[in-house]
Amino acid sequence: MGQMEGQFIVREVAQPRLFEPTSPAQELDISKLGTFQDCLKAPVHRWFKYPAGFSYRLVEVLIDELGLNHRCWILDPFVGCGTVSVVTKMRGVNSVGIEAHPFVHWVAKVKCFWEFDLVRLQRKLDEMLRIIGSLTKSVLDAQDLSEFPELVRKCFSEMNLRKLKFIRDTILAFDLTQQERDLFLLALADTLRSATKAGAGWPYIAPSEYHAKHERDAIAVFSETAQMFVQDLKEVQASKAKVDVICELLPHDAREPYPLGDESIDLVITSPPYLNNYDYADRTRLELYFFGWAKSWRDITEKIRERLIIAATTQIRRTDFSDNPLDEEIRSLSSSVYDELQKKISQLSKWRRYKSGKKSYDLMVAGYFNDMVKVLKQVYRVLKKGAQFVMVLGDSAPYGVYIPTDKYLGEIGLGLGFRRYTIQTLRLRGNKWRDNPQRHKVPLREVILTLWR
Repeated sequence: MGQMEGQFIVREVAQPRLFEPTSPAQELDISKLGTFQDCLKAPVHRWFKYPAGFSYRLVEVLIDELGLNHRCWILDPFVGCGTVSVVTKMRGVNSVGIEAHPFVHWVAKVKCFWEFDLVRLQRKLDEMLRIIGSLTKSVLDAQDLSEFPELVRKCFSEMNLRKLKFIRDTILAFDLTQQERDLFLLALADTLRSATKAGAGWPYIAPSEYHAKHERDAIAVFSETAQMFVQDLKEVQASKAKVDVICELLPHDAREPYPLGDESIDLVITSPPYLNNYDYADRTRLELYFFGWAKSWRDITEKIRERLIIAATTQIRRTDFSDNPLDEEIRSLSSSVYDELQKKISQLSKWRRYKSGKKSYDLMVAGYFNDMVKVLKQVYRVLKKGAQFVMVLGDSAPYGVYIPTDKYLGEIGLGLGFRRYTIQTLRLRGNKWRDNPQRHKVPLREVILTLWR
């Protein structure tokens, strides 16, 4: 047992961990389990580079350790781009994924459809690439770029953006099934950040001279990417489990009641938003603008940001919160967590007055835990007795006020009825900003939090 600040007690159970780095069967680098690194070279997982995800190998290990099969069900309430869903389909386990971000949900759906006629698919791609490759300057010059917001126009040279628009319009007009069209549109979405001249690493696009990089030809990148997609499909069709399973992806809010039966799920594995002021709606702004899903910051707020669990100050309207923003239900579930959070929210409120950005970290923290209680309640309801709820998540320290997210959620889980929880550290975080004088010096970590039903 460990002692935290104040009277808060962490009830970690002393027992072997699932992910010991010495495990000879897996030979895992557990420091990567909470990152997207393993997915960057893995078939299908690499189709859209979304570093908010975690390693597909974590899902594989859990399926193997728990002996799950085609009679079992796995739930991911923050499915993102579908890491869990892709693995379960490959391994022959039924799954349900929930995602509130409409573009990210679309990405997951595309990644989880593999039932193509591959001969036809290759033929259609070859036909499209011949048309795109024979593009003339006069056709390019005729492309109207006025539909694109300024951010998109800044990210590409005029000629490369004309090429990207032509590719997009060709895919939309071509004789394709809807699944084929979606596949090639996703290949184009993945092309955007590879072809741009802007600093397009996550989380934010930086179209400035300081962040500029070498621009790659859009047609060459798209051709390479689309061919890679088809090759990956050949590989997964040959290697996936022979048993047919259900892979359901729901456009749904993880805080709202799940359309699932009580005690129907054998394992829940997910990575909820970290409490680190990371705007999950803004991170796909380039793709949203290019494909016309949104035209402005307001569009993104109304169509996406307001649907997501609170994890960023950009989601906060202070008028939406009362003078006591923390939900009283948290007090009934864990008075120690409630008291700790109240104290820290008060500290953040005071710090906010003296900081130049005046960021609403106080309400962000309150809103996050208010929202996560709703998620925990839904997961508890659908999880079978004795089953596990596995979360990859990190702690945070807004304005230097430490928030041990993992331990707070573990204690709240006990209040809801979970029998116990354990925490295993995967890696330390924040070292790459240690020389930034504006950043706090609180050491942070990424962990696996496991709650037992």
